[in-house]
Amino acid sequence: MKELRTSIRSLVEYVYRSGSLDRRFKTTTALTEGTRAHQMVQSEYSEHDQKEVHLAYTHIAESIHIHIEGRCDGLLQEEDKITIDEIKSTSSSIYDIEEDSHPVHWAQAKCYAYIYVNQQELDEIDVQLTYVHLPSSERKQFVKSFSSVELREWFHTMIEQYIPYAKLMTEHRHSRQESIQQLSFPYPTFRTGQRKFAGAVYKTITDHKTLFAHAPTGTGKTISTLFPTIKAIGEGKAEQFFYLTAKTITRQAAEEALSLMEEKGLHFHTVTVTAKDKMCFTNEGCQVDYCPFADGYYDRINEALLDLLSNETMIARDVIEHYARKHQVCPFEFSIDAAYHADAIICDYNYVFDPRVSFKRLWNETKKKTTLLVDEAHNLVDRSQSMYSALITKSSFLQLKREYKSKNPHLYEAVHRIDQSLLALKKSMDEDQYMTTMAEIPDGIVESIEHFIDLAELEIPYIEDSESLLIETYFMALSFVRISKLYDKSYVTYIRRYKSEVELKLFCVDPSSLLHKTTKGYGATVFFSATFAPFDYYKDMLGWTEGDYTFSIPSPFDRNNVDMYIQPTSTRFHDRVQSTDSIVGTVLELIREKPGNYLVFFPSYVYMEQVFEKIQELDHPASVLLQTPQMTEQDREQYLAEFREERKDSLIGFAVLGGIFSEGVDLRGDRLNGVLVVSVGLPRLNDEQDIMKRYFDERGKNGFDYAYMYPGMNKVLQAAGRLIRTETDSGTIVLIDDRFIQQRYKSLLPYHLQHFRIKRD
Repeated sequence: MKELRTSIRSLVEYVYRSGSLDRRFKTTTALTEGTRAHQMVQSEYSEHDQKEVHLAYTHIAESIHIHIEGRCDGLLQEEDKITIDEIKSTSSSIYDIEEDSHPVHWAQAKCYAYIYVNQQELDEIDVQLTYVHLPSSERKQFVKSFSSVELREWFHTMIEQYIPYAKLMTEHRHSRQESIQQLSFPYPTFRTGQRKFAGAVYKTITDHKTLFAHAPTGTGKTISTLFPTIKAIGEGKAEQFFYLTAKTITRQAAEEALSLMEEKGLHFHTVTVTAKDKMCFTNEGCQVDYCPFADGYYDRINEALLDLLSNETMIARDVIEHYARKHQVCPFEFSIDAAYHADAIICDYNYVFDPRVSFKRLWNETKKKTTLLVDEAHNLVDRSQSMYSALITKSSFLQLKREYKSKNPHLYEAVHRIDQSLLALKKSMDEDQYMTTMAEIPDGIVESIEHFIDLAELEIPYIEDSESLLIETYFMALSFVRISKLYDKSYVTYIRRYKSEVELKLFCVDPSSLLHKTTKGYGATVFFSATFAPFDYYKDMLGWTEGDYTFSIPSPFDRNNVDMYIQPTSTRFHDRVQSTDSIVGTVLELIREKPGNYLVFFPSYVYMEQVFEKIQELDHPASVLLQTPQMTEQDREQYLAEFREERKDSLIGFAVLGGIFSEGVDLRGDRLNGVLVVSVGLPRLNDEQDIMKRYFDERGKNGFDYAYMYPGMNKVLQAAGRLIRTETDSGTIVLIDDRFIQQRYKSLLPYHLQHFRIKRD
C-alpha cells in the first residue's frame, strides 16, 4: 500500500484555497505567525492545559495511507469541556477580523479537533481561534462547538478533495525513488577530484552538516553537487533540495544537468522560479480589476497544479507560462505554488535567505528534510548584506503628508510623526556633517513606522493604482520593521543627508550570523564556488561554525595552456586618463600577434568608455563591442553570439568587472582566446565600504581586506576564469595594474595563474 505524509497545515491550505491574489496580499502581510504571540497566550494556560501537543492520524482511501500530523497550539481542559486553541498573530487591526474571515484557520483547528475526538472517543469538543495583535498584544477570540459526527462528516468531505493530489504524489514518489536507485553517473567517467567532491556532498547531507567547497572551473561542480544530492533523496536522506544561484546563466547549467539525468531515466519534479517582473502577462500588478490571471486564481489553481504535475517534470519558465495561460492563473504565483510540491527548486538566493520574499510555507519539518545547494556562493556575501539591510527616506513620507493631509487625518498624523523624527535626526547632526553612524536604532522610530503600517493597511484596499506612493512607502516601511527585528551587533545604523533628503539605513555589515541562523533550519547546506579566495574570508562571512565541513579541489587545468602576463600600469583613479594609451596599445598588440576573440574588463563604465573612445579613433582590424548599463536579455545574447569560433576578423568585447559578462559565461574553445582585466577590482570608495572597513578593523581583522581587497580580487578571478572552461581550452590572460605584483594581491592568485611574466609598457 502506498503512503503519503503531510502536515495538517499543508492539507488544509491545499483544500481551502479561496479568494483572490488581492486577498492573499492582505493575509500574508497582515497575518503572520509569531512565536512571541504563541508564548504570550500559552504562558497563561492553567496547569491542566497542554501546549504544542503532537497529534497524528492515518486516513486510508483508495489504497493510500495518508499520514496527517501537526502540533496543536493548545489543548485546554475545564471540568468536562475540552477546547482546541489555535493561535494566530496579526500586525493589522484586530477589529477587522470577523469569525469567518479565515476559513483555513478554522479548518486547521478542526483537523486537530477531529483527530483528538477520534483518539479520545469524545462526543463533542470546542474549537477556539485566538488572534493576537502585535505589538499591542490585544486579543480577539472566537469559539465554536462541534459534535464528533459533524467533525467526521466535515473531515471526510475535505479529504476527498485532497485524494486526487495524494494519488498523484504517491505515484510520483514511487517512480522517483525507483528511478534514482537505477540512476548512474550521467558521464562516462569522473573528472579529477569529482568523485571525492560528490562524496563530500553526500556525506554532508547524510550527516546533516554544512559544507564549504572550493571547486575551480572545470571540476564539474554542478553535476558534482546535484548527482549525490539526488542519490541521497533516493536513500531517504533528504526529500527535496533548492539549487540557489545569483545569475540566470547558472540556473541554466543546473537545468541542463537535471535534463541530462532525466534522459538517463531520472523521474523528478524540478521547478525553476523566475522573477515576477519577467513573468507577468499583463504588467498591471496583482489587482483583480485589471488582471484576469489574478481574479479567481484560487478557484483554478488546484486543477492547474494537478495538470502540470501529472504531465511535466522539468518545469522551467516556458512550461509554467504554457500551463498558466491554459488555466488562466498568474504565472509567478503558479510557479511559487508548484515549487512547494517539487523535488527540486531552482531559484535566486533571496527565496531562501531574504526575510522579505523567502518561501513562507516551508514548515520546519519540511526544512529539516531539505538540502540547500548554494552555487557561486561568493556572490552571497554582498547579496546578503543587501537582503538584511533596510532604508527609509524622508522624501517619501513628506510627499505622503501632502497627499493625505485632507484625505485621511489619522494617516496624515502617522506620516507627520515619522517625517518630524527624520527631520530631528537631521538637525541633530553638525552643520558640516553629511553622515553619522550609531550602533542602535533611534528611539521611537520603529514604533512610529509600525503605527503607519497599521493605518496604511486600512487605506490600501481602496487604492486602484498598484504603483501608488502609499503602497511603495508601505513596503519600504514593512521592510524596515522586519529588518529591525533582526538588528544586533552585526548592524550599524547610519543617517545620511543631502539637500532636503534624509536617509535612515539599518546596514547589515556582517551577515554571517543571519546566514547561519537560516541554514541551520535546513537538513544540510553546501556552499560552493570556483573563487573562494581566500577561503577563510568566505567561511567567515558565510557563517562557518565549528564542526562544519570544508573541501577543496585543485584546478584540473594544465597552467601551461595559459600565457599569463601582468602589466604593471597604474589604474588608480587619478591615473586612469593617462593609462588609456597603454591599455589600448596592449589590446591592439595582442590582436596583431594573436588574432582572435578577446574580452577586456574594466572597473567602471566611465573608464571603459574612455578606452573605447580611444580605440575607436585608431585604425585596427578588429570589431569592438561595448557593454551598456541598459542591455536587455536579447542584447546580451547578441553580444555573446558575436564570439564565434570562425570569425574572419578579431573581436574585442569591452565589459565591466562584476557585471553580466564577467561570471557564468561559457565561451568554450576558440570562441574566446584571451581575457584582459584592467585594475584589481576594488569597490569604489563610498560610505558603506568605509563603514565595513572600520567595523572589521574594530574587531581585530584587516578592514581594508574585508571591505575592498577580497571583494575586488574575486571579481578579477571571476573575469579571468572566462577564458578556460574545458580541459582543452587555452589562451592569454593579461592583468593590468601595478598592484598585481604586490605580495598581498599576488598571494590571492590561484596556482594555475601564478606563472606570470611581467609585461612592460
